[in-house]
Amino acid sequence: MDHATFGGGCFWCVEAAFEEIEGVEDVTSGYAGGHTDDPSYRAVCSGTTGHAEVVQLAYDPRVVSYEDLLEVFFTVHDPTQLDRQGPDVGSQYRSIVLAHDDEQRDLAETYIDALDREGGYDDDVVTEVAPLDQFYRAEEKHQDYYSKNPNDAYCSMHAQPKVEKVRERFAERVDA
Repeated sequence: MDHATFGGGCFWCVEAAFEEIEGVEDVTSGYAGGHTDDPSYRAVCSGTTGHAEVVQLAYDPRVVSYEDLLEVFFTVHDPTQLDRQGPDVGSQYRSIVLAHDDEQRDLAETYIDALDREGGYDDDVVTEVAPLDQFYRAEEKHQDYYSKNPNDAYCSMHAQPKVEKVRERFAERVDA
């Protein structure tokens, strides 16, 4: 198994989208990219820890490549929004790729450069690419949140459209 870590707003939404992808064996919501050891949800939401809400994927690279995961990631969030996604505002909701190694860093930077060159967005991509120093698993109530709470108003308004986008755009990669 290989691992990848991404932050693109609320981890409930990003988690729900990646759980659809064949070859992604596990998606764990958590916190990374900050300076506070073992942060809590409340602390991360305060915006004082430096951490972002992220998801860490365990995936089978024989089934899904890191480049494929980048494509999904950049499809399910707006990488041009600085420190926000939709209604969620603050550095804890920033767009971030936390590279596990130099190859992931290079692939992410190349992918972002291509997005900017192709002009797929009206604004420049502001996604941060940084090395993963430490990943902290979020509290249990945040794991598989969408699948456990599909009728939650936030999930209906924000996670469900991302899941539908993945099912439509990546139909050949969706785990049946």
